[in-house]
Amino acid sequence: MKKPSRKVQPAVKHEAGFSLLEVLISMAVLTIGLLSLAGVMGFAMASTQSSEQLAIAKRLANEALESVLTARETANVQWSQIANGNCTVGQTCGIFLSGPQPIDLPGADGIVGTSDDSVAGAQILDEPGPSGVVLSPSGGPCAAPDVCMSLSNYTRTIAIAQYSTDTNLNTITITITYTDPRFKVPQNYVLNTLISQYR
Repeated sequence: MKKPSRKVQPAVKHEAGFSLLEVLISMAVLTIGLLSLAGVMGFAMASTQSSEQLAIAKRLANEALESVLTARETANVQWSQIANGNCTVGQTCGIFLSGPQPIDLPGADGIVGTSDDSVAGAQILDEPGPSGVVLSPSGGPCAAPDVCMSLSNYTRTIAIAQYSTDTNLNTITITITYTDPRFKVPQNYVLNTLISQYR
């Protein structure tokens, strides 16, 4: 005799999904992550702008230092004239202006930080435009499509003093002051060095 066969019923599969609470929690975690990422991106962009301002300040300080070295090398300027004063090249007092000065082009003497710079006008930073190449004529005024950046945000102070123990040495302190757009407070970049009267 045959045993009656029992039909085995397949197990009922319950399809499970995400509950509303799980979806809300995951959305909150995702939102916090995206907001954090946006904050980091904003900080990175601000840091990039701050580093650009600092790079310009370094360039302006090095330009002033090279100008002092050029003054020492020229036959028109005596060692006693490499000092702060308010006279022109050829006179017997210091040729470098005291205190903060605007960033002007070098005047007729070719030396930055002297009394004839204000006649030459403000210096404009000429940076490459979209092409990545500076298209303004060499030595000519900055023009589109180049990026013409005003340096009115910067001042330069060249302080020259005799070294305490040696009359053949001068200490040079070049201070570039600018307002960082990120912090809205004045920032200083200071370059200190010594210069000898011997070439």
